[in-house]
Order: sequence, then structure tokens, then C-alpha cells
Amino acid sequence: MNTKTGRPRCFLRPAPFWKRLTVMMLGVLVQGFGLSVLRSIDLGLDPCSCLTQGVANHLPLSFGTCQVLCHLVTFAVVIRFDLSRLGYGTVGNMVFLGYISDFFTWLYRVCLPAGFFDPAPVRYLLLLPGLAGLLFGAAVYMCSGLGSSPYDAVPFIISAHVKKLSFRWVRILWDIVFMLLSLALGVIPGIVTVAVAFFCGPVVAWVQKKLETTLFRQPAA
Repeated sequence: MNTKTGRPRCFLRPAPFWKRLTVMMLGVLVQGFGLSVLRSIDLGLDPCSCLTQGVANHLPLSFGTCQVLCHLVTFAVVIRFDLSRLGYGTVGNMVFLGYISDFFTWLYRVCLPAGFFDPAPVRYLLLLPGLAGLLFGAAVYMCSGLGSSPYDAVPFIISAHVKKLSFRWVRILWDIVFMLLSLALGVIPGIVTVAVAFFCGPVVAWVQKKLETTLFRQPAA
């Protein structure tokens, strides 16, 4: 609990709050668009979405609903061990990302001809835009400073409690666990899964530097 505001630390509003909130929402929107493209071209997903797709393949529920259900498990871990990892961005990613992806996927079915994503040239042509949307959107939402998704928060919590392993190895093992669970549910990780593992960190670092030195920069007192 923060003694100045009376709010739990996860509900603090770092300045400039409304800019950060707008950036977070735009980031989740772009991430959801990129995820919808990657789901459509079927060349793999990030580890968290792989598991969500596996659950969705076995339940009569939408991808968005299954993502909320999967996040609830990790959400309980974060609530138990480190509330400071949660914030407005947690809700934005956890609740809305999957449904935004569902909306764009529905839009493709309505507006595009049947089988549009089937030819290999189309799938590989759309790979880069879809991956860019996923990575850039994820980086923007995470760098808004309003909290991260439970999936992204848990490796930090594990790393803080398991001193023998660096965060890098904890994150790698965390992603591997989700990929193995996805395989058990019949979802095979693809080239997108590998690309996310290699490029997510550098993209987040670049976006964070740009946002903090431009949009979120506070005027000198």
C-alpha cells in the first residue's frame, strides 16, 4: 500500500498517466491485430498464445475467452506473490488482447474471400507484418509502465525467489514449459515462436528508450 495515495502499488498512476494509458491501449490493439494475422497464416504463435490456441481447440469457447482463462491461473500466482507487477496494462492485455484478435479474425472471414490465407506465398508475405504488429504492440504496452500481463510477470517473480537462475534462463524455461504444454494439446510451435524468443527483448528495449525520451519525458522543473 502506498502511504501517499492510499492505493495498492499496482494501481499507481505514473505521470503522464493519460498518455501512458492511451499508449497502452494502442499497444494492445496493435498486438491483437498482429496476433490475428499470425493465427490466420498458421506459422506459429508466441508461447502464451500457443497454449491458448491449444485450449481453444479442445473447448467450445473463443480464443479470447480461453486466453482469459489461461491468464487467470498465472494471475493468481502474481496476486499471491507480487502485486506490484499488476496494473492497468495487466487488465488491458489479459482481458482484451484475445478478443481484439477474435474481432480481426472475424473481420477477415467477412471481408476476405474464402481460402485467402491458404496459399503459401500469401502466408509468408503476411508473416513479417503480423510478427511486427505482435512484437511492436507488445513492446509498447509493456513500456507504458502500467503493469504487465501475468504471463510476463511470473518469470520475474520466479527469478526473485530462485537466486541460482538468472532471469534470462527463467524466462527461457518458462517459455519452454508453455511450448511443451502446447504440444501436449496438439499445437506445434512454428517459426514465429522462435522469432518471438529472439526479438522480443531487443524490441522492448528499443521501444522503452524511445518512449521515455520522447512521449513520456517530463519537463524540467
